Amino acid sequence: MTNDRRVLIHNDKSALAASIAARFLTKVVDLLDEQDRVNIVLEGGRVALDVLTQINANPARDTVDWSRVHFWWGDERYVPAGHEDRNDAKARTALLDHIAIPASNIHPMPSTDSGLEIGAAAEAYASELTDHADGDGSLPRFDITFLGVGPDGHTASLFPDHPQVLEKSSLVLPVTDSPKPPAERLTLTRPALNSSQRIWVEIAGAEKASSLGLALAGAAYSEVPIAGIKGRRRTVFFVDREAAAEVPENLIAQSY
Repeated sequence: MTNDRRVLIHNDKSALAASIAARFLTKVVDLLDEQDRVNIVLEGGRVALDVLTQINANPARDTVDWSRVHFWWGDERYVPAGHEDRNDAKARTALLDHIAIPASNIHPMPSTDSGLEIGAAAEAYASELTDHADGDGSLPRFDITFLGVGPDGHTASLFPDHPQVLEKSSLVLPVTDSPKPPAERLTLTRPALNSSQRIWVEIAGAEKASSLGLALAGAAYSEVPIAGIKGRRRTVFFVDREAAAEVPENLIAQSY
């Protein structure tokens, strides 16, 4: 696993979302030239929604062969399907309902409608991941994983000082006491996230500056979970100027 971390600073939230969207489309086209399929892990949050909206609006959207792209989620609120709180519902409205992608390529985490107890729901998603594993592994090859960061440094639904952030073997875990509502969630674990080839972290706002600075300075991931997330090939923090206030100068990249 590489320790190559880069920070790309954008003037504002709008420029940030547009830049990530353009880079994403270019990268997916390049990856599809090299391999049969591409696996993308999506996240929730306001920046993530802006990015998906920008991808949908980009003229290059339809240059992607979406039939060879699979979408997964890093975490999800354990509420009914279609609920406004669900990350997959927001992603469908912003992008997935507008592209030529087979329904079988979209892999939402279970909802309460599944009839599964939350622990069984986590196991069911882990099984689906394993069913689509590449090679001899237990996971698909995550080519790009999008992650956000909370003011407390949490990412996906891995929260500071919660047991899920310390998990070393499971792929998916239930969360029943999230400090942010709703209390019940499903989340990929740190080992699952760190299997990703590329992790793209999207951060905007002054309230995120402290947690980003701590993460890049080497804080313990039990206290600042995003500090423990690293892609196998590359980890890029796409941030606006407000969020970049405490980023060490030596980590600021001039280009991707």
